[in-house]
Amino acid sequence: MRKTSVRELHIHTSELVREAAEGGVILIERRGEPVAELRPITAPLRMPAGKKARIFDSMREIWARMPQVSDSTKMIEEDRDR
Repeated sequence: MRKTSVRELHIHTSELVREAAEGGVILIERRGEPVAELRPITAPLRMPAGKKARIFDSMREIWARMPQVSDSTKMIEEDRDR
């Protein structure tokens, strides 16, 4: 565990955040007293492959139902005429 002051945190924020993101724990002190801790967050949970595949399949179905227009200007004009 690395110790650093509030002043050093202010000066070297990017470096300390990078170190914490890589797994380090930094104890922040004010006048020699610990006041905070900078540590990595837990990794976000990954979406299961099956769920991701179902989402993409439904997106493909929606995309297939959309009108196929080669000219976006024409599509905008048609939308305005509605």
